[in-house]
Amino acid sequence: MKIEDLDLGDVVYAATTITDDGSIPDGLEGEILAEAGTRGVITMIGHVEEEPNRSVFLVRFEDKDMNLGNPVGCWVEDLVMEPKLVHDC
Repeated sequence: MKIEDLDLGDVVYAATTITDDGSIPDGLEGEILAEAGTRGVITMIGHVEEEPNRSVFLVRFEDKDMNLGNPVGCWVEDLVMEPKLVHDC
């Protein structure tokens, strides 16, 4: 299964740290929206008008208290289906 096959309500994880690129109204460019590995839930799936074959996912990521944050627009490459394990060596 691929990210593109997921549906509303499915759990995903941030593939890398996701930051505000300046496109969030009243947001701060560069602000961290989700650290790599943060769990979230898909709340909407859409497409970019200029690129109808490219999906954009609205994901609400959990904060440290496990509360869902505001929706964040994510590309397929921003998301993974399994959390990445971090090993201390």
